[in-house]
Amino acid sequence: MYLHYKIIFLAICSLLAVSLRVNAQQHSRPNIVLIYADDLGYGDLASYGALDLETPHLDQLAARGMRFTNFEVAQAVCSASRAGILTGCYPNRLGLSGALSPLDSIGLNPEEETIAEVVKRAGNYKTALFGKWHLGHLKPFLPLQQGFDEFVGLPYSNDMWKWTYEMTLATQETHARKASFPELPLMAGDTIYSVIENLDDQAELTTRYTEEAVRFISENSDSPFLLVIPHSMPHVPLAVSDKFKGKSKQGLYGDVVMEIDWSVGQVMKALEDQGLVDNTLVIFTSDNGPWLNFGTHAGSAGGLREGKGTSYEGGQRVPCIMSWPGQIPYGTVNNKLASTIDFLPTFAEILGISLPEEKIDGVSILSLLRNEENANPRETFNYYYQKNALEAVRKGNWKLVFPHSHRTYEGSSPGTDGLPGKTQQLRAEMALYDLRRDPGERYDVLSENPEIVNELIELANHVREDLGDELTDQPGKNRREAGKIINF
Repeated sequence: MYLHYKIIFLAICSLLAVSLRVNAQQHSRPNIVLIYADDLGYGDLASYGALDLETPHLDQLAARGMRFTNFEVAQAVCSASRAGILTGCYPNRLGLSGALSPLDSIGLNPEEETIAEVVKRAGNYKTALFGKWHLGHLKPFLPLQQGFDEFVGLPYSNDMWKWTYEMTLATQETHARKASFPELPLMAGDTIYSVIENLDDQAELTTRYTEEAVRFISENSDSPFLLVIPHSMPHVPLAVSDKFKGKSKQGLYGDVVMEIDWSVGQVMKALEDQGLVDNTLVIFTSDNGPWLNFGTHAGSAGGLREGKGTSYEGGQRVPCIMSWPGQIPYGTVNNKLASTIDFLPTFAEILGISLPEEKIDGVSILSLLRNEENANPRETFNYYYQKNALEAVRKGNWKLVFPHSHRTYEGSSPGTDGLPGKTQQLRAEMALYDLRRDPGERYDVLSENPEIVNELIELANHVREDLGDELTDQPGKNRREAGKIINF
């Protein structure tokens, strides 16, 4: 009898030891959940000053983590920004710019290493992306060829379809542009699962992505994972499920943001249900600033200058919240400069793995996450928009803008109910802004600070030598090529 109990006791001890080893292993290899909205502005969350909408789940995420106030995207437009998020590179280094269309034959080069491919070097990581891809719709460029095990979502933006909001209200220009587009597909893996035919279908996208994310967390609770959720909203056309229709005093745009907040809450609940919250880094951000000429269907830049499609702060500075219990102190605000291109090297340092062989532009911001004293891993940042044009450089709080043509939302009335207002093109002259005193970039202090201007010009010259610059006709020594399909 004694021997029998001894055998049982030893078996229990063995199981406990295995369990402890598994738990220790999982703790050393945290899960990563990266969520980003589309065209969400700096001022669109309650914790960043938004009015007439509620974002309780994101408020809670900020309360239990860190809120960034100087967080920049790689470029203020969809495809280019997403390339930066996934590769740690300025998109022009990769030969990408702007927003790819369903008619383009290029995409993110499969030879580039994405965050999904990098984390897999740390062991048996499961990877998934549920939402908007927009880095090439042809098979060689899709997520399953870029390190992701699962993909459900749209291959490009939700406005790239023939059905144009209310067709009776659409302009002739919009009709003509969209007439050449194929139907908007919802994909599962490399194949088309269904077709998005109308706004009722679009209204289910946020819920669909969320359900896939919750399922993935449940099915992979016993192994480390990277889960990326790039929402299609609040990019126009806006659509919201019945769960949130009419819930916001801000109208349809507010309803959409509140549903995205609900989605974050569902993801956090799934992590809690599986006991994974303490071992998961959760990040929420946006791909770029708001598309302001859509007016009531656009967000807020929170007092920053301009919006999407410009290299002013309203286009490139976005909300960013990160939570990781035990690693990120609760309720902290970080005012240091950081960017979406810093995700990849940060993940690499967390997991103790090497960076990609090819040159990247991001730096690890793990020291910021841990709120280490005097941490300042990123001192400079380069601002591009379209076609490899260096439009501004930043060092610390100083931002030097170079002469260039740019979109402006100022001087024209914004649109309403899903229709865009007009924009204009302006010529920016060289100007220097002190973003600490003047985050709205309204007061040029170039003439008062010649030494700072010279320092930033020298910085820009090094950047142009490395990456090139269309504005000064410099090709750059270290640019790579986008992926391209011949005879598409």
